[in-house]
Amino acid sequence: MSYRPLADEIRPECLDDVVGQRHILGKNGMLRRIIESGNIPNMVFYGPSGTGKTTVANIIAHRTDRTLHRLNATTASIADIREVISDVDTLLAPNGVLLYLDEIQYFNKKQQQSLLEFMENGKITLIASTTENPYFAVFNAVLSRSTIFEFKTVDAADIRPALSRAVRLMEQRRGKTAEVEEGVLDYLASACGGDVRKGVSAVELLFSAAPEHEGNLLLTMEDALTAGQRSAMRYDREGDDHYDIASALMKSLRGSDPDAALHYLARLLEAGDMITAIRRIICSASEDVGMAYPQAAQMVNALVNNANMVGLPEAKLPLAQAVILLATAPKSNSVVAAIDAAMADVRAGRTGDYPRHLQNVHADSRGMEREQGYLYPHDYPNHWVEQQYLPDRLKDTRYYQFGDNKNEQAAKAYWERVKQTRL
Repeated sequence: MSYRPLADEIRPECLDDVVGQRHILGKNGMLRRIIESGNIPNMVFYGPSGTGKTTVANIIAHRTDRTLHRLNATTASIADIREVISDVDTLLAPNGVLLYLDEIQYFNKKQQQSLLEFMENGKITLIASTTENPYFAVFNAVLSRSTIFEFKTVDAADIRPALSRAVRLMEQRRGKTAEVEEGVLDYLASACGGDVRKGVSAVELLFSAAPEHEGNLLLTMEDALTAGQRSAMRYDREGDDHYDIASALMKSLRGSDPDAALHYLARLLEAGDMITAIRRIICSASEDVGMAYPQAAQMVNALVNNANMVGLPEAKLPLAQAVILLATAPKSNSVVAAIDAAMADVRAGRTGDYPRHLQNVHADSRGMEREQGYLYPHDYPNHWVEQQYLPDRLKDTRYYQFGDNKNEQAAKAYWERVKQTRL
């Protein structure tokens, strides 16, 4: 008898047994209502691994009495698609074909377009799944003919009953009772990172390694900690998680939450992605702290250099220090607003000639005009003298606005005193 993974054996066969996804499969969930109607449209299931996408596709195939074909886009070709299409209108698929195409983002445009004709005439119903944002991963022609449903990470509370069921099934397989230490299943439900399949596989692993005590199998917390190690990590350097974690780190720094910032830093470092963490940290020093604490940029640069010198795992210390520094520093986005406003003018063609007195002095020696009229600020009190620096068409433009923090307000007050006028 061939081996069957527990995660496959425990797979639900009805909607009521699917773990999580109440927002689409609950009593009034839209996907549930569609499935129960029997009129199945082309669909794209979007969400992390282990959240029930394949399970729901299987349930749809059984309820609609359609021939189910499964393809994985990482290995399938156009020849495989043609083979599926060859079943249409034959005794092998009298009620039509349901094609479940996993990881559709790995199909190129030509491969995805080969499905369009049969999607339109209804002979093939496509259920495509992807762990990446379908609006980036799936071509518009396929999206326009499909309904998108998002599958969300499953809460630990929803996973816990599935793990209890997994224990019962493994007891039946082994013909022995399991003694489960307190907290083991709760830990696995949390450590699997919302991936039901990972949690169930961890239970199966515990049974494989379980020692016996008085005829019973022992599932210990020590083994659970080993089985669940790093399993909560969801990270793909080219997928949505990469951008989501980087974004979460940046926004936590901006939001002055050092605890959240440390959490997302830890997730990046656990995945070995120090480069992304460093880029976000350096950017935040100017984008979010900026002129409120200008020294932060220099301090962060020194900490980043330290991190690069020692490498992981020791790099976690200077990077954590940089994160805490930025999260707890006063904030100002005046740098961002100023440069964005200046670049907007340049892109819109609002430029103009340089004022004569700012041009390169060497140009004067070759031309008719010998004098620029430039006033050297250091020759005047407080090293400032009033003169025009912007082109004529922009001479009254103000890009930089002083922020309301202590540092920028002090600078504003200083220059107001020097210039004896409000900026």
